Amino acid sequence: MATKVLIVEDDNNIADLLRLYLEKENYEVCIASDGGKGLEAFRRFQPDLVLLDLMLPVMDGWAVCRAIRAEAKTPIIMLTAKGETEDKVSGLKSGADDYITKPFEVQELLARIEAVLRRSGNLPEKNNHRLIFDKLIIDMDSFELTVDGKKIPTPPKEMELLYHLASTPNRVYQRNKLLDEVWGFDYFGDTRTVDVHIKRLREKLEGVSDQWSLKTVWGVGYKFEVV
Repeated sequence: MATKVLIVEDDNNIADLLRLYLEKENYEVCIASDGGKGLEAFRRFQPDLVLLDLMLPVMDGWAVCRAIRAEAKTPIIMLTAKGETEDKVSGLKSGADDYITKPFEVQELLARIEAVLRRSGNLPEKNNHRLIFDKLIIDMDSFELTVDGKKIPTPPKEMELLYHLASTPNRVYQRNKLLDEVWGFDYFGDTRTVDVHIKRLREKLEGVSDQWSLKTVWGVGYKFEVV
């Protein structure tokens, strides 16, 4: 059974991005857009962990946290743009288990989720983040790229981009979508960043196999094509 995470966040872009990353990690996700709906969803969904924004309509995060704590010991990680020490202290005193300030790196948040779940005894089995194709191994646990039997030195962001594309073969991704999903919502670069990383990956992968390739879909974006 998948570990369940409730996201209480009124910014739809952030909530959708978190859902995307969590579902890729095999979490079951529920989203609520205000504090009142968040408390209702908590009682209905019965999550294993709550990601809780502080600045919420209807009922703020502190109040939601206190209400949850009155009912359960479910782990809570607070997400907020507020970074002052007193806000962190208030959140932790309300019953939160951890606190992360926006903007944040998604990988850091995932690590914090694992740490909190580990402490609570609810950590799911670790996924094997390893994709295997003809003459190609993308291993995200060790951040190693093996091409035709040889380990190829590859920067982390190139690894993340390749893994993201290869996780859903033949799906076309727009450049803006790749920026959001690989670089994160807080990244302010332009789409040429994606083009540069694709070019570098092609230099490592071009002509290795006739069973897969990195393809440009003109006017749209890129895909990892498997034939």
